[in-house]
Amino acid sequence: MQMGYDVAIIGSGPAGLGTAVYLKRAMLSVVVIEKEYFSGGQMLSTENIDNYLGFENISGFDLAQRFRKHAENLGAKFINATVKSVEKGKVILSDGKEIKAGAVVIASGASHKKLGVKGEDEFSGKGVSYCAACDGAYFKGKNAVVVGGGDTALEDALYLSNICKKVTVIHRRGEFRAKKSLVNSLERLDNAEILFCEEIESANGDNKLQSVTLKSGKTVLTDALFVAVGQKADTSFIDGIALADDGSIKTDERCKTNIDGIFAVGDVREKYCRQVVTAVADGAIASKSVCEYLNGD
Repeated sequence: MQMGYDVAIIGSGPAGLGTAVYLKRAMLSVVVIEKEYFSGGQMLSTENIDNYLGFENISGFDLAQRFRKHAENLGAKFINATVKSVEKGKVILSDGKEIKAGAVVIASGASHKKLGVKGEDEFSGKGVSYCAACDGAYFKGKNAVVVGGGDTALEDALYLSNICKKVTVIHRRGEFRAKKSLVNSLERLDNAEILFCEEIESANGDNKLQSVTLKSGKTVLTDALFVAVGQKADTSFIDGIALADDGSIKTDERCKTNIDGIFAVGDVREKYCRQVVTAVADGAIASKSVCEYLNGD
């Protein structure tokens, strides 16, 4: 069975939904393919969003549903299905059905790598976070722990040092792999402590996070645990599309991949900043690129 559309979008997080809205405003036929029961991607696990313009405080779930409704009201069609593979002009679903499309936009997102320790899931949203820029403000004047040794971890620590009373950076190795300039900036802070060759064994607390226990036996009292050990882009279904070193999709500034007619938006593509607002912005950029492609420009 084949279905034909101007554009097929894989994923319905903020990037996919933003793309759908802009393409429907361009009067194109659009299908959005989502493997989960709800749209929103990582937004669904965000208890509060207070940095998206126009919404001072809204749950990630509620904002995601507003995005979805906007796209639906404009006429975007939604299919609950898993994508098996992508080719130029075609999306093949796991049940064998094929969706023909003039252009394909990959918006499958990414997931934060977890520590896999006791209490991590229990206190997610109750002290455990994977985004300092998203949740740091909730811990103003409190203690925070950052886990990781790369650029993102140290950037998070520097950001949090301006908000939190104290920041403790825990890294399993004996030195950071982050840029030297970031390391130097961290070492100059009066309210930062660095713990090398340490790993977290558990996150502890009652109704919210109160401490972390290290494998060495040491306990660190903290109100927040920011995990910055990387993200994994959802690219399991693609073949032949160029990837960056971290596994995300390489694109140009117009969200074009190395294959004509296939575009990538949001967290699945290689980019400097991953936020709801940048994901939606990718949708605006990609939609313009898609329209130009379909028009032969």
